[in-house]
Amino acid sequence: MAAKRYLTPEGLEKFKKELDYLKNTKRKEISEKIKYAVSQGDLSENAGYDSAKEEQAFVEGRIRELKAIISQAEVINKGKGERVQIGSFVSLKSKEGKEVFQIVDPKEADVLNKKISFQSPLGKALLNKKKGDIIKFDTPDGRKEYKIEKIN
Repeated sequence: MAAKRYLTPEGLEKFKKELDYLKNTKRKEISEKIKYAVSQGDLSENAGYDSAKEEQAFVEGRIRELKAIISQAEVINKGKGERVQIGSFVSLKSKEGKEVFQIVDPKEADVLNKKISFQSPLGKALLNKKKGDIIKFDTPDGRKEYKIEKIN
């Protein structure tokens, strides 16, 4: 049995939209590129054909991956909890200042948007902790320390 993917409702919707786009729009675009390349004749030296086939292989692989993610998804409808769990927004304070992160599945992680994997060093350190706890963990830049100020 495949492992569960614990996704936020927004994360699941994002994957479904990407799958829909790839299946209903991108596949058609690639099909047209391939048809055009075939109409140009000799495929043995046709860079457009080779490129379109590579793109097709990539898109089909991503479609399979998205279908697997969606089929394994368990949506996290997080209630108010006292402990950090997948889906929690966690307000942290350190010497450098304050930050807010959301704890998510690795497939949904997006550091630029402050969504961190529960399997990351910080995610692991935060899971099951409560407001007021001090967490310490190692990073490539050295040891970090945060105080949990709020859990939503």
